[in-house]
Amino acid sequence: MANNPGARKAIRKIEARTEVNRARRTRVRTYLRRFQEAIAAADAGAAKAAFVEAQSELMRAVSKGVVHKNTGSRKVSRLAAQLKKISAA
Repeated sequence: MANNPGARKAIRKIEARTEVNRARRTRVRTYLRRFQEAIAAADAGAAKAAFVEAQSELMRAVSKGVVHKNTGSRKVSRLAAQLKKISAA
């Protein structure tokens, strides 16, 4: 356990940051789920709208340091491939 004031403050900061990051990660997952639901329903219009929102949330998570840059890019790329596939059909 932390024994000095600086270490105790660091623990408080880490806990607060963890809560914020958990909320951001949950928000990203929500938008990804909405995109997947639109894909499953084969609704190209809804999928396009959901893709724009999901991409925006993923890149915001990247900028906030919640998700690594390469991870965000990889996920966006895969979403775009799914969107392209459904749009072509």
